[in-house]
Order: sequence, then structure tokens, then C-alpha cells
Amino acid sequence: MLKILKNLKKSWLPVVFIVVLLCLQAWTDLTLPDYTSKIVNTGIQAGGIEYVAPEVIRKSQMDNLLLFTDKDEEILSNYTLLSKNNLSEEEYIKLQKKYPELENQDLYKTNKINKEQKEGLDELITKPFMTLYFIQNEEMANGMKEQMLLNMPEEQKQVMAQMPLIDLIKNMPNEQKENFITEINKQIDEKLGTMVDQAAVQATKKEYTEIGVNTDNIQNRYIILTGLQMIGIALISMIAAVIIMLLSSRVAATLGRILRDKVFKKVLQFTRKEFNEFSTASLITRSTNDIQQIQQLITMLFRVVVYAPIIGIGGFVKVLTNGDNSMAWIIGVAILAILFVVGTLFIVAMPKFKKLQELTDKLNLVSREILTGLSVIRAFHKEKREENRFDVANKDLMKANIFVNRAMSMMMPMLMFIMNSMMILVIWVGGHSVDQGLLQVGDMMAFIQYMMQIVMAFLMISMISIMLPRASVSANRINEVLETEPSIKDKDNIRKFNPNKKGFVEFKNVCFRYPDADTEILEDINFTAKPGETTAIIGSTGSGKSTIVNLLPRFYDVTEGELLIDGVNVKDVSQKDLRDIIGFVPQKGVLFSGTIESNIKYSDENMSDERMIEAAEIAQATEFIEGKEEKYKDAIAQGGANVSGGQKQRLSIARAIAKDPEIFVFDDSFSALDFKTDAKLREALAEKTENKTVIIVAQRISTILNADQIIVLEEGKVVGIGKHEQLMKENETYRQIALSQLSEKELSEYKENKDGKEE
Repeated sequence: MLKILKNLKKSWLPVVFIVVLLCLQAWTDLTLPDYTSKIVNTGIQAGGIEYVAPEVIRKSQMDNLLLFTDKDEEILSNYTLLSKNNLSEEEYIKLQKKYPELENQDLYKTNKINKEQKEGLDELITKPFMTLYFIQNEEMANGMKEQMLLNMPEEQKQVMAQMPLIDLIKNMPNEQKENFITEINKQIDEKLGTMVDQAAVQATKKEYTEIGVNTDNIQNRYIILTGLQMIGIALISMIAAVIIMLLSSRVAATLGRILRDKVFKKVLQFTRKEFNEFSTASLITRSTNDIQQIQQLITMLFRVVVYAPIIGIGGFVKVLTNGDNSMAWIIGVAILAILFVVGTLFIVAMPKFKKLQELTDKLNLVSREILTGLSVIRAFHKEKREENRFDVANKDLMKANIFVNRAMSMMMPMLMFIMNSMMILVIWVGGHSVDQGLLQVGDMMAFIQYMMQIVMAFLMISMISIMLPRASVSANRINEVLETEPSIKDKDNIRKFNPNKKGFVEFKNVCFRYPDADTEILEDINFTAKPGETTAIIGSTGSGKSTIVNLLPRFYDVTEGELLIDGVNVKDVSQKDLRDIIGFVPQKGVLFSGTIESNIKYSDENMSDERMIEAAEIAQATEFIEGKEEKYKDAIAQGGANVSGGQKQRLSIARAIAKDPEIFVFDDSFSALDFKTDAKLREALAEKTENKTVIIVAQRISTILNADQIIVLEEGKVVGIGKHEQLMKENETYRQIALSQLSEKELSEYKENKDGKEE
């Protein structure tokens, strides 16, 4: 898989941009639970009051508060006294509307201080303010006063019972006052624990009410502003997610294009040996289905595999750093449970994924065989048999798919069960912590969100694990193609053809066997084809005729001996140079979808129309081309399905003639032509190839009677070389082939016609 991912280097800039956006999205997603906590803890429970230190406080209340701390100067340095005497009339009217109590007494207002200074002021003021709040609470004050008056004389008790508790504390000796304050702080710690700040905010809210500040406005303003911030962050997250998906799809599509291009170029280099190893059906599956699997994985890879660890680790860090982390163990349990489920299913399903692609190959192979041989199947009335064969391959693929889907379909319910169980556990444990005053409701809600993010991150990874095994198998299959070196390739130091031996084709002791074959197909082949001459190869079926001509363009390499063209061993020149000088017409005429013109001009798109028409005339193709409605612009269907076998052969021959090569190779290319067309074509071809080397493989004796040299093959060996008359006299194999096709009388007439022409 890593080898495949190396192809992403061409898309490194979008990949970097995706990772940056993923970090941005993770930051936004991890920030939102904090805002949820703020809305619940501060916006709802604290009435929108963020800091314990009041923004404004009555002077009398400040004086009382300072009784319980020795940090008087530090606290007062953060406040400015507001009084009728030190304010202008305009300032007074403005502040009096905001703080109605200013009309009755002086107020302290905080200076413009930053967040850190506000938090520092909170530390100084929280405990004293909470102590004052306790003392000023009527129920608590009465209880404390009763304890203080227990051991006092009756007369003093009656006098002091009428005094407020705060006044009693002011009149206490310093030592007694310190002991009293220590005792109150101890009671506060016992009752509130870690919730002191939250309780102290209630004292701040009460102070604002006493001053006449509208606390509802404070709460609404805080919730609205925090909500707007959450919406802004959510929008950033949404935009980042959309861009990430767009870029991921583009990167995946680019990788798919690169892989298809590489596979296609590699397959073009393959010889028949490699095609036999992979099979055409498998190569098609690898070029389409396998690359598609990888493309789908890459689309999700960044969104899931990269994003999930970022959000998972970030969420875990947030849990550990934000307040109480006593429930962090729940997340650990959830992760272990998820990994166990995913790992088990992965081990069970992985072997089937490999089988799945092999069965896809098999179904593709069966489909291609049936579609290709449809006419034969119908002719032998074997439709039912082929339907059964297809049904078997189809059912095997279906069963494998069902097994994999059943295994993977169990994953989501199990993972959702784990996630919901963990949520119940968090609420259970968190509820007890809230009840004991160890945790705020907002913090518990934030923890649930963090846990959901962490668990969902692992859920996303588990989802990608469904795609990963199949994509991994596909990646290995593609690598097999890309890493397969073709058995026929150019040497590092290639040679050029010898211009002095232009057109010479020489077989010197050539032997050949197919890869993995036990016996030689060709043995000790020796002959020379010269320019200006026609060399014909004839023999019984399986004698090696087509194999010989397939060696010329290096579709195969000779096993032993040498094959020289233009005086140079074909292994020493580049395949491009070699094939540029050969015009090859295979046994089966192959046409490409397009037009008649595009097929004839296949070797050179810029070929002149005159040259194209001349080639068509020589190939005797003009008679049916001119009959077409659009002439040379007439469409050719895929594989030439809309033309007959003879027309297909003539267009294939015209394509080779239009190329105007040094060497013409016709591999039984006249078999679909009638005798009259065959004769006309050979006659016109003889004029065109006057100075060319022509090699013809033929089954018909009539096609090669005029050849300058006839090579007779039998079981891969040359059993005769010569002209027709000589071979008829001296070679029994040739004589038998000739007499099996033409009578003695027809052969005699041919000889007389030839002698008359020579005279």
C-alpha cells in the first residue's frame, strides 16, 4: 500500500493543505465542547457572570469584605471609587442609570484590566467574598451568632443579640477574629468543596441586584455572544470539511489517473508471456475495479485516517487538562473495547477480501468468454450450459460478498453499543460527582462531548477498516503489474540499422520455445528474405508459420540463434525503431473504433489523403468504401463489428501499405478474400512493394505461386526452400499441400500462363 501512496507526491501541495485544514477543523471541533460548558456553567447556572470579583461593588460591602483578607491594597488597586463628589454631572447621570444604587452610596468599579489580572483578582477576592456571603445570610448568621453568645453574660448577650453579625466581628479582638474566620472557611470548604467559585458567583449576582444592575441582561448577553462564537466556529469547521472533501476527491481522482496511466503503459510493454501470466480479464479488473477501490479509500483516507488521530489525541489531552479528569479511565475502556471488536473482525474478514478480487477476476473472465464466443454458443445451442457456468461464478462472488458484508455489518451495532454504554457510564459516574459537588453539570456535558469525539474518531477508523483490507489487496495486485518487468525490453546501449543491408531479414539457426514449454516450436530455422523479393511461408496447421513472423517485430524473442534485420540483431535495436520499419498485418484483422480514415491513417495522423486513397486502392478496399454514405469518414464500430471479415482484412492491409515500411509481413492476411480480389490485390501490391521485402504466411497455394522464395515448414523445421516449380519436383510436403488445394490441370495451366508471360 505504501508503494501506491508514493504516487501522491505529485499532489503534495493539496495534501499539505488538507492536513492544515484538518488541524483547523480538529481545533474547532475540540473548542465547541468548551463553549457548551461555558453556556451551562456560566451562562445558565452563574447567570452569565464570568468572574467572582464584581465589576461594581458598594463601598460598604467592599469595607466589609476587606475585614476577611490582608490583601487590601492589592484588591483596591484594581478598583476606582465612584462618588458624586469625583464625577462630573454628565458622568454621574450616565452611571446612575446603569447603577441606581450610586444615588444612595459610593461604589467601587473595576479598572480596565486583562483576563489574567481578572483571574488574579478572583483568587484574592473569592474566599473573603464567600465568607462575607455566609455571614450576611440571615439563617447562617443567626446560627453563628447563637454560638458566639452562648458563654456571654446575660446583659451583654441582650445588647449584642440586637447587633448585626458583621458588627460583632468588627468589634472582635484580632486573634478571636482570625479564629472565627478560620472556622467559617473550614465550614465553607466542608460544604462546598471545589464548588466555591460557583457559589461565590451567587454572592456577586446578589451584589449586582443590590446595586440595581439588570442581571437578566447580563445572562442574555453572555449566552447570545457565546452562541454566536459557537456558530462562527461551527461555520469554520463546516467550510474546512467541505474544502477537505473536495481536495481529497481531487487527490484521489489524480492518484487514480496516475495509476491507470502507469498500469496501461506497463501493460503496453508486456509480451504474450506476461499476458498469459495475468490473463486479460485480470488485467482489466486491476485497471478498473482495483484502482477504483484505492481511489475510494484515498477519498476517505485524509478525512478519517489523518483526522481521527488528531481529534482523538486532542480530545484526550483536553480531557486530561480541563478540570476533573477522574473519568478519563472510561475513555480508555471504550478505546480498548473498540480495538478488540475491529481487530477481531479484521482477522476474520481479511482472507475473504483477497478471495473477493480473485472471484471478480473469474467472473470477468467467464463474462468475456461468453460474450466473445456468443455466436459459437448459439450455433451449438449451449446457452443453458454457459448460463450455468456464469451462475456458478456469480454465486461464488455473491457468497464471498455476503460473508464479508455480514461480518462488517456486525461492526457498527457493536461499536454503537460500546459508545452508548460508555455514555451511560459517564452520566452515572458524573452524576455522582455533580451530586457531591466535585463536578459542574457543564463540565460533565463537555466530557460527554469529548468522549463522543474520541470514540467517534476510533469509529471512523473502524469504518475505514472495512475498505482498507480490500484496498490493500487491490494495491498488491496493482503492484504486481507495475513491478513485473517485461521479458522483452531494450538494451541500455542500442544500435542503429545498417543502411547497406536495408530490407534484409536473416534467420540464422533460430530456435524458439514458448515460456514454460517443454519442447521447441521452431528448430534450426535458416533463410534470408531480401528486398525486392517476396518470401512465402507455408506449412500444415501448427507447423510454426505465425510464430516465425511474430519473431520479426519481437512479439517473442528467439531462444537460440540470431534474427538479423538490416544486418543487426533485433535484440540490439530499440523496439520502436524495429517496428517503425515493419508493416505487420496479423491473421485476424483488427480495427479500432473511429472512421475508415482514422484506421488507414493509424500510423500517421497527418498522412495525406492521396496516400490514404492509394493504399485503399492497392488493398482493393475502394469498391466498398466508395459505396459508403460518408466514404472515408464512415464510422467503424468497436472491433470492426460493422464490416465483414474480408473488408476488415482489406482495411488492415491498407493500413500497413499506407505506413510505407521497409518490410511487409502478411500473416495469412488474404484468407477472407475471394480469389478474384486476392489476385488483384497481389498484383497491385507487387507494384507497390517492388523494392520492399515482403514476407507472406499463407494457407492457399494460389497466393504464393509467384513468390520468389517459398519456405516449407513441417513440425517447426524447414523442410524445403525454393520456387514453386522446384518444390513441386523436389519437396513431397509442398507437393502434397499443393495437390490438396489445386489439381494437376490447374497447376499445369498456372505453369503455362507463367511461361507465356515470361516469353
